[in-house]
Amino acid sequence: MRKVSLLDVAPIAPADARGGPGAGVGRDWHAVPTDHALLDLQSATTGLSEREAEARLGRYGPNRIPEPQGPGPLRRFLQQFQNVLIYVLLAAAAAAALMQHVKDALVILAVILVNAVAGFIQEGRAERALAGIRHMIDPHASVLRDGLRVTIPADQVVPGDIVVLEAGDRIPADLRLIRASNLCIEEAALTGEAVAVEKGVEPVSADAVLGDRTSMAFCGTLVATGSAQALVVATGASTELGRISGLVAQVKRLPTPLVRQMDHFARQLTLVVAALAAVTFVVAYWLRDYSAVDSFMIIVGLAVAMIPEGLPAVMTIALSIGVTRMAARKAVIRQMPAVETLGSVSVICSDKTGTLTRNEMTVTSIVLSTGVAKFDGGGYAPVGDVTIDGSEPAASARVMLARSAMAASLCNDARIELEGDRWIPHGDPMEAALIALAGKIGAQSLEPLPSASRLAEIPFDSRHRYMATLNDVEGEARTIFVKGAPERLLALCTRQLGSGMDEGPLDRGYWVKAVDDLAHGGHRVLALAAKAANVDTTALSLSDLEDGLVLLAVVGIIDPPREEARAAVLECRQAGIAVKMITGDHAATAVSIARQLGLGEDPKVVSGAELAKLSDVDLVRVAQETVVFARTSPSDKLRLVQALQSLGHVVAMTGDGVNDAPALKQADVGVAMGRKGTEAAKAAAQMVLVDDNFASIVAAVREGRTVYDNLKKVVAMVLPTNGGETGALLVALVFGFTLPITPIQVLWVNMVTGVALELTLAFERTEPGAMQRPPRPRTEPLLTGQIWWQVFYVSAIFVAGTTGVFFWALGQGGSLEHARTVVVNTLVVMQVFYLFSARYIHGASITWQGLLGTPAVLIGVAAVVLGQLALTYLPWFNSAFGTQPLTLGEGAVVVGVSAVSANETD
Repeated sequence: MRKVSLLDVAPIAPADARGGPGAGVGRDWHAVPTDHALLDLQSATTGLSEREAEARLGRYGPNRIPEPQGPGPLRRFLQQFQNVLIYVLLAAAAAAALMQHVKDALVILAVILVNAVAGFIQEGRAERALAGIRHMIDPHASVLRDGLRVTIPADQVVPGDIVVLEAGDRIPADLRLIRASNLCIEEAALTGEAVAVEKGVEPVSADAVLGDRTSMAFCGTLVATGSAQALVVATGASTELGRISGLVAQVKRLPTPLVRQMDHFARQLTLVVAALAAVTFVVAYWLRDYSAVDSFMIIVGLAVAMIPEGLPAVMTIALSIGVTRMAARKAVIRQMPAVETLGSVSVICSDKTGTLTRNEMTVTSIVLSTGVAKFDGGGYAPVGDVTIDGSEPAASARVMLARSAMAASLCNDARIELEGDRWIPHGDPMEAALIALAGKIGAQSLEPLPSASRLAEIPFDSRHRYMATLNDVEGEARTIFVKGAPERLLALCTRQLGSGMDEGPLDRGYWVKAVDDLAHGGHRVLALAAKAANVDTTALSLSDLEDGLVLLAVVGIIDPPREEARAAVLECRQAGIAVKMITGDHAATAVSIARQLGLGEDPKVVSGAELAKLSDVDLVRVAQETVVFARTSPSDKLRLVQALQSLGHVVAMTGDGVNDAPALKQADVGVAMGRKGTEAAKAAAQMVLVDDNFASIVAAVREGRTVYDNLKKVVAMVLPTNGGETGALLVALVFGFTLPITPIQVLWVNMVTGVALELTLAFERTEPGAMQRPPRPRTEPLLTGQIWWQVFYVSAIFVAGTTGVFFWALGQGGSLEHARTVVVNTLVVMQVFYLFSARYIHGASITWQGLLGTPAVLIGVAAVVLGQLALTYLPWFNSAFGTQPLTLGEGAVVVGVSAVSANETD
């Protein structure tokens, strides 16, 4: 058999269109044996030469995953103007400037600029809040070069390099293992599996899913225990991590429901403005004999009156208020419309590990030969109660538990440390859970653990599937402790620990059932055993375990649900929001967690392998019916989100791993975990939960519904004002009398009511029953039939009121400027009264609470009063806006007419 050196393996091409490790080389590296048919020992010892490595670096490029370039500051600022209504206002400002009405043009431009600056500042704050490390690749890697082990920058690793791995290392590229000792790798960020995966050099099936490729180590994952040497088979964009990054780049983010609705509304309003402007010019110029300049200014006034130029700014500020409220709940909103979109979410697709669960392994059960001990307390804290059948353990059970705790803590290479207020694991998470278990037993004073020293050990290996240690235990003979796979230890044990310290024959059927029950409950299962050793024994071999082992216990370990997640899921379901679990973990574990979270007594589960076989049509049906999706790949998650969206659902996707990033970007709202989430997940999401608290999602949905309700209130306030102004101008034009209000006065009304009145509605609190209403349909317009009727009705009342006071003021012998001052004040005061009848959508507004208003409402009304006093009585405002002071009697008429009008609008 011909030996092939590493240099012969050199032509490893970057990934093809499908991506993945080894793509482009015509083979699946996880399925290729690592014997002499692939590598000879000399090549594996020396690694690449520096010269060859440099050549390959030039051929394949640096080991970096390309980062998408976001828009620069200038482009982000210009994007704030991408709105049809803004374009019309810019045209109106240009027309006013051309006709020497510079003051009108400047006021219009000032309004537009305020909106743009508000949006630009908020987006910048969100990006700065997420600024941090953007790489999953550790900055350095240990490789063999010219026969020597050297440390190089990770971006200098090339295909064909031999990488040396040790516990704690971040894997710099996709690797095919060629040597491995007790190697376990944490792949949760890539596959979603909570437990570190055992790795070895043996090939696996060529069609194995990503989580089952045990002969591979993937870029960005972390070595939990052991050591290894491995061949680099893919770097940069050709790695699995790079493939997911490319998948994310291909996903086109959907516009939010609010953005779609506002775009539709803007296009409709623009068409109406254009048609009405054309008709108005014809009537004014040819039928009413206005000059061309005056006709154009009427059109400008009409455009300014019809277009709610303050609405984009008010909506931006309303969304910003929602962003601020969510920030107080430890949630960072990256794009402001995502706040409102949360309010229309109908399906939450949640990752399991680290999102619904704690991503912390915890021992919940120990099966003894005499019964089952239950442990409470989460995470790695060595604190929690121990019960058997709901009661404190008897003395005999305490002895058995203490012996199991000794085995769990001594046959163990992990440790836990208190850092701040959290217990942090170091080493394999399952071993750390066993250390916490021993601490719980000791904390309950069940039995103090004697001191012991380790004399020898047999490391865990996938071939024998257990770990053994020889310990010199204080006060007793030297003892061998063993922990490992239950089926393996059951084959080695002949006896079991009984009541107290008595030993009896092994009841194999009892233990097999116990293991099956724990496994079906979603637990990872380990068995603990012990054997007395001779006093002069100093070494340990596999043959020492072939007889005499006594089975102590079987331990059930699980990544438990978050304590607050069950209540959050229940609240989602009460709000008509379906919750689906999409995870890379095993089906049994996922179903067990789903039951504990209240997702169903017997939730339907579908695996990723089954999903891959489904057509797009069948996938839509399965996505609707299924609650749990297990062992899923990144592309599976992406397809599921797309399938749910095709049914009209507004989908929120939560996750923390690189494997979640494509689906996070595709979802209407992507929600990433901030504490344990990867940077790839955060970059793809619209919202980041700083505290990783699933319950914050429910709070976000509630906030989203509040924001949407408040936006509807703002629209219901804005449009009647514009309708009243437009109607007053059209009535004057049609009947041939002087305009009752000038364009610059229209802008004043729009600005003072928009900033001081309409904006106050953005601060309204959540209305009662917000989370008992079903989600609104994706296609529901912002302006429903009820709101349109309200707008037309209130606008008609505003037209009647303003036209009436205009002729009344002229009839009193006042000047045109004096009459227009009465109209401006009437229009604004009518808005003040109307504000109190529009504060609630889903309840009565004319209540004591409604009349009192929020502090923002009262402050807004006070600001409007001061503004109108300045407009009416200060000389500078009189000159700028063409107004004149009013008498006390005229002020009383303004208030009286406004109060009567408000009574009609209630």
